[in-house]
Amino acid sequence: MTVPWDPRLESWLTRYPALRAIGQTPLVPVPLFRDELPEVEVFAKMESLNPGGSLKDRPVLRMLLGALDDGRLRRGQTVLDSSSGNAGIAYAMIGRLLGLPVEIVIPDNASAERKKRMRAHGARLIVTDALLGYDEALREVGRRAKSDPEKYFHCDQYSNDDNWRAHYETTAEEILEQTGGRLTHVVAGVGTGGTITGLGRRLKEHDARIRIISVLPEAFPGVEGLKPLGRPEDIVPAILDQSVIDEFVPVSVDDSYTMCRRLAESGFFVGQSSGAYLAGVEKIARRERQGRFVTLFNDLGERYFSTRLWD
Repeated sequence: MTVPWDPRLESWLTRYPALRAIGQTPLVPVPLFRDELPEVEVFAKMESLNPGGSLKDRPVLRMLLGALDDGRLRRGQTVLDSSSGNAGIAYAMIGRLLGLPVEIVIPDNASAERKKRMRAHGARLIVTDALLGYDEALREVGRRAKSDPEKYFHCDQYSNDDNWRAHYETTAEEILEQTGGRLTHVVAGVGTGGTITGLGRRLKEHDARIRIISVLPEAFPGVEGLKPLGRPEDIVPAILDQSVIDEFVPVSVDDSYTMCRRLAESGFFVGQSSGAYLAGVEKIARRERQGRFVTLFNDLGERYFSTRLWD
């Protein structure tokens, strides 16, 4: 399987060849519902196999190399963004490899494991009050970026088009190659909006009949990495293209946790958002009784040992 990045990034990938380890993850069958729903096939992209341990390696690579290539990001600047954890790890890891200092604004309810990984790569963390919602981290990033625009490059994964392009160019292309273009549903969610926008745009170009489903988590305590989008005060990501989403499926934290534990008993060890995605798959599959579903396992369960997920 060979899915290239944007050709403009080739010189950077040649200079930093370790970055070529990002992407080209396997698509594996998930047989959890096979006996009850024999006409349903479910496959998951194993994004935890990226070197940073999550799906977020893809967009962060695309955003940082794109910004270096066109001059928006200059040597000596500090990369600044908000993250619930996985993007922060990708920024810290890739930033260190590229020789860029990184500051991440993160809610205080993010798992300790993810904070430790970011700090291990040398990132500086600014912690916000989780009771004020994840959007408080977004607001704090905005305040810092405006206070010193020469110091900071605000990568802004919520409005950076290179975010969704990473999934349009690589994740979606890999899915098409791995399925032979034969799929009926994709189930994902909205964090920054990059994954579902990139996948939705490319896959609907291939076949407009493919249904793009977004899980919709409850507002609090929430599922790490996913936005609820259910309240008037929720900040809707600028890059989110809601026109590609055919349906929103409500998923609770308990739904997510229960599915993570079921998956663990079946040999898959995944984090909260992955459990939420597969809970969404199950709801649609039980309703429709047939189909070829693709979802993503964004990261591993190890990142949540300090949460109540595995209590």
